[in-house]
Amino acid sequence: MQISKLMGGVLLAALSVNAWAVDGAALVNQGADSVADVSFKDHIQPILQDHCVSCHSPNARGFTVSGLDLTSYEGVMKGTRFGKVVIPGNSEQSTFTKLLTGTNKGLKMPAGLNESGTLDKRYIATMRKWVKQGAKNN
Repeated sequence: MQISKLMGGVLLAALSVNAWAVDGAALVNQGADSVADVSFKDHIQPILQDHCVSCHSPNARGFTVSGLDLTSYEGVMKGTRFGKVVIPGNSEQSTFTKLLTGTNKGLKMPAGLNESGTLDKRYIATMRKWVKQGAKNN
């Protein structure tokens, strides 16, 4: 009897921890599908900070080569020394999203991120949705 009570308690604890982990992950990793309005501050900036800013900030290699500063909304919208990279409302033509999928002259960003050389698909979907929604500073 004691063993069955103990096992029941362990099972309940495991289920509780698992439920928390799933809910916590959902809050942290909301993808484009689960968010009606994509926020630059809440969704885009954290992705850029984690995966892009190390190269695309003043004095870093990506900034030196292109002039693209991804440390702020203003920097993203300014674009590169070659022109704008975000076309608000048009994720298909925006260099910003083309670089994430490798459809811009074969160049794919972020460079060397992982074996497949790309961001997680949910991050790409979130960034595409943000551009499609008008690339607002929200």
